[in-house]
Amino acid sequence: MGTLTVWKFDTASGADDATDTLRELATKNLITIHDAATVRWEEGKKKPKTRQLNNLAGAGAMGGAFWGMLFGMIFFVPLLGAAIGAASGALAGSLNDVGIDDGFINRVRDQVTPGTSALFVMSSDAVMDKVSDAFSSHRPELIFTNLSDEQESAIREVFAD
Repeated sequence: MGTLTVWKFDTASGADDATDTLRELATKNLITIHDAATVRWEEGKKKPKTRQLNNLAGAGAMGGAFWGMLFGMIFFVPLLGAAIGAASGALAGSLNDVGIDDGFINRVRDQVTPGTSALFVMSSDAVMDKVSDAFSSHRPELIFTNLSDEQESAIREVFAD
């Protein structure tokens, strides 16, 4: 079973700083990283900067299309207006079908705001107590959704490069 984990940090640089911790956890086989990305939202900016972490992504990485769609739904769709409403509804429905529901999207949208950052990780086989302990010095807030094997396969099928 896969997990989409979002580690939210109270600083704009927190997620970037935590990528080294994530890399170390993977090296110790405490988490299997399938793909990862960061969101950095500087104070005073209208929108965040996003970055896929290709150096952490596993062989089965889904590519930028998945992150682009997810980040678009979380951070940019409310800014686009009614003209794109129907298309965004279809996108939201397809994400909901693979275990990424409105509740998850809304929690992330409400919590990742200017002055904060987030580390998004698609993973499996995480030893969560060890992972949480490793991130404790960064004091993140954890937001996650579990994906069944079928949901993870559906995401890979749709977004594989």
